[in-house]
Order: sequence, then structure tokens, then C-alpha cells
Amino acid sequence: MPRRRGPGLRARITVLAAGLVAFVSGLLLILGWLLVTRVVGSMPRYPEGSTVVVDGADVDAGVLADTLARQAQDDVLRSGSIAFLCVVAAAALLAWTLGGRVLRPVQEVTGAARRLSAESLGERLRLSGPRDEVAELADTFDEMLDRLQAAFDSQRRFVANASHELRTPLSVIRTELEVTLADPDADGAELRRMADVVRAATLRAEQLVGALLLLARTEAVGLAVREPVDLTAVVESAWRAVRGEADDRRLRTTFRCGPAPAVGDPALLERIAGNLLENAVRHNLPGGWIEVGTEAGPQWTLLRVTSSGPVVAPERVDELFEPFRRGGTDRTSRTGTGLGLSIVRVAVAAHEGVVQASAVPGGGLSVAVTLPSAPH
Repeated sequence: MPRRRGPGLRARITVLAAGLVAFVSGLLLILGWLLVTRVVGSMPRYPEGSTVVVDGADVDAGVLADTLARQAQDDVLRSGSIAFLCVVAAAALLAWTLGGRVLRPVQEVTGAARRLSAESLGERLRLSGPRDEVAELADTFDEMLDRLQAAFDSQRRFVANASHELRTPLSVIRTELEVTLADPDADGAELRRMADVVRAATLRAEQLVGALLLLARTEAVGLAVREPVDLTAVVESAWRAVRGEADDRRLRTTFRCGPAPAVGDPALLERIAGNLLENAVRHNLPGGWIEVGTEAGPQWTLLRVTSSGPVVAPERVDELFEPFRRGGTDRTSRTGTGLGLSIVRVAVAAHEGVVQASAVPGGGLSVAVTLPSAPH
């Protein structure tokens, strides 16, 4: 149900200021009237029956004193009432004017917020003038717009890349089906070849959708389980899944893993180690090398995976954590989903850890994951 619009902030400030001035002015008027009454009442009295000559006429002194007292009180009340109305009106006018000037930046913020949409996030207030609370509000609003624009841009890129990635296996499936069905002489061998291609494309699409779901679930929900985990055992389990592929590529491996207690979700931690090892294998050079190490400290546990591979420019290392980035380029690898390091970054953040990457001189990448250590 829509809320009924009440008086604006400018009107409320004006009423508040005018009311405060009216209260103070009324109090001063009453005090002035009481003071005049007291002063007149404390004047010395003439003896009973005394007369005073006023404009050539004899007037009883007591009557004259009472008349002068009432006239003084009436004058104070009349003049004070006029002054009261003038002061209240001036205070209301001044509050209305100054309130409009003070609230103008707030109105600019409101107008900018109303004009905003996904297509106009580039608008900024950039309020000039004294750095007061209103200026801080405008600066905070601009910073919020910066974050929103970055999030929208990232979302657009992510959706575009995901659409491109899903279109590729779907196009392969459709092409294979159309070519095979259009061939009236297709035999069992041709149908089997088509089925193998369709199965591979379906598997790729399934892997991509699974990675997207894991990435979204981790970002939205965070950790479902938090328990002590030994990273060494996690690395061993993840290595078994990619060892055959590493042997096929004749990769030399070195493991320097000691006890490395951490706290977190065992499944996500294994996914972190698995993604790092998969990247190290799939983006390596034939006959290259991989080094894996774990270290345990009093508060933090470190997992580092370093491997040879193509040369990565140092300024492009951070881009590898963006979705669908493979080896510093977009969608160039025939294996993987392009979400490996993106999932690592989100999963590490869910564990309140830190992930850092650096280029290896001569080619390759080194990724270090720091996680909170389990209490001993």
C-alpha cells in the first residue's frame, strides 16, 4: 500500500524554527508584561485624597496611577504582539529560504536517484562547496554509483560470456545432428561418431552450468559447513583427479606439503585446490613443471601452486580472476570452463581468506591462497 505523502522536510524545518521562535518570543513578551506590571506596582503612592493637575484639571492621584499602569501594560502588550508576529514571520521566511538552500543538494541527490537506471549509471553529483554532512552524503552516493556501475558492467560481461560459452556446445550439437540427419547414407559408424561429439559437447555444457551454479551459490550463501580441514589431504585428493592428465602432458611435479590445518568447508576447499591444480595442468606447456606447497602458521595457513606456462603480463594477472578468462585471453582454451580462478576467489573470500597471483618470469603463474588456521 503506497504511503501518503506528508509535508516536506523544508516545510517541517520551517514550522519547527517558527514554532521555536514563537515560543521564545511569547515567553519574552509575558516576562516583559510581568516586569512592567511589577515596576508600575512598586511606584510610590500619593496620600489618599491627593490630586494632580493634568492639562489644567485636578485629577485624583490614585486614579491617575491606575490609569498609567493599565496604559503601560496595554502598550507593552500591543507593541510586543506586533513585534511577536513580525519576529515569527521573519523567522519562518528565513528558515524557508535557508532550508531551501541547505536542502538543495539533497534534492539533487533525490533527482539523480529518480533518473537512475541500468543505462544511466554514469551520472554523478560531484557536489562542490563546503565539506559538510550534505557533501558527505553526495560523495557517498557517488561512491555507491561507482560500485553499482562496476557490478552492472561485470554482470553484463558475465552474461555475455556465459551466453557465448553455452552457445558453442549447443551449436556443435545442432550442427552434428543436422549434418547426420541430412545424410541418408549415414551408417552406424557415422552415428556413433556423431554421438561421441554430442556427448562431449553436452559434457562441456554440463560442466559450465555446474561451475556457474557453484559460483552463484558460493557468492550468495557462503559457507554451509565450517570445520577443521588438513589442506595437505585436500591437495592429495584433488591431485588424484588430474594426475592422469598431468602424466599425459609429461609434467614434472614437486610437492612440499606438511601439516596445514585450516577451517572451512571441506568440499569448497577441495574445489579451491582442484581448480588451482587443474589450471596448473591445463594451462601448462608439454614437459613443463608444477610446484605445490603448504605452510602452517599460528593464525594463517598457506597453499601455493606454481607452474610453468605461457608468458602472462604482470598487469594482466588480476584479469585471470574474472569469469571466462583463460591464460590472460578470452575463451581461447579448448578445455575447462574459464571459471576456475573466479570460483577460487569467491570460495576463498567465503572462508575470510586472501588469494594472490603473480606472473612467473619466463612464463607461468604462481597462485597463493591464505586461509585462517585451525586452532591447535
